Amino acid sequence: MQLFKLKTRLSEFDSFADFAKEFNLAKEDLIITNEFLYNPYMRGLNLPCRFIMQEQYGMGEPSDEMINHILADIQLENYTRVIAVGGGTVIDISKLFTLRGIVNATDAFERKIPIEKARQLVILPTTCGTGSEVTNISIAEIKSRHTKMGLADDALLADDAVLIPELVRGLPYKFFVCSSIDALIHAVESYVSPKSNPYTQIFCRAAIESIIDVFKHIAAQGPEYRLERLREMLIASNYAGIAFGNTGVGAVHALSYPLGGNYHVPHGEANYQFFTEVFKFYYKKKPFGNITEVNALLAHLLETDTEHVYEELDYLLGKLLSKNPLHTYGMKPEEIDGFTDNVLQTQQRLLANNHVELTREEIKEIYSTLY
Repeated sequence: MQLFKLKTRLSEFDSFADFAKEFNLAKEDLIITNEFLYNPYMRGLNLPCRFIMQEQYGMGEPSDEMINHILADIQLENYTRVIAVGGGTVIDISKLFTLRGIVNATDAFERKIPIEKARQLVILPTTCGTGSEVTNISIAEIKSRHTKMGLADDALLADDAVLIPELVRGLPYKFFVCSSIDALIHAVESYVSPKSNPYTQIFCRAAIESIIDVFKHIAAQGPEYRLERLREMLIASNYAGIAFGNTGVGAVHALSYPLGGNYHVPHGEANYQFFTEVFKFYYKKKPFGNITEVNALLAHLLETDTEHVYEELDYLLGKLLSKNPLHTYGMKPEEIDGFTDNVLQTQQRLLANNHVELTREEIKEIYSTLY
């Protein structure tokens, strides 16, 4: 079994201007970003690149419709390099734009076209959560299926991942918290994956330790404290991305996708709703193995015992962002069965990474409990 890989080069710069000079940005570069990033960091540089502002094609998380609208407006063959400067939406879109012959996003997610890389990919993350700059996964809402789908293929790996802490500084507090909780979930899910190993666990532990420490200080000192630790959180998110890029994530993500796809709940916030409840089921069914190690680490960091680790974790995260019953997002009780079936039908790739197999009735019970 392969233990570990990292094909993406990692770089760090103090500013976008430094990056632009070092990477010699040119007219053959397609930059996908947002206006709120372009105006302060890129406009004044007068770069010859083609810029696409993602929000001009729709708000929220990526969908097949959004991606196809952008594809209709550009001629990808004119570009040799795609540069993503943004959060998960921008990054997931940009990964698809490196593929040869793509004209319809759904065809790629359903693998109706060959998944072949035709352009270089450079990713500059502007949140501290997705870790997508070092993973081979792109995720989008497929409108016709009323869920999210993931495409996992090494053709989607970035050639370069570039960390620039100043790009995270303007991230609003709620988005910072949602993305950071997502990074924590990446690390914890990766730790208990069947593919978890001593190499990936190094990155999991480092990410968990950093994120929990920052969360404790934010809870004690207030939201502005996060600005003192942006570099550390960007690196922690990257650590978690490296880990789950090698092991995958599991049922927390799988169960969140129908909620996000149907009710447009941001990815990190949707994952948060299922985090501890899924792990309670894991531990109940299989209270040994890697889950005991990660629980011991969390208990130590939270200054509690392993018996109360999930309660203390919920208590800490609740100080940063409230956890909501699923019905507050619009979910209806009659949708519980449909969501359950959706997970079983479309998320087998993720369910294969579970600490222990969850039955249909157990998945349904989790939805019912959280409803």
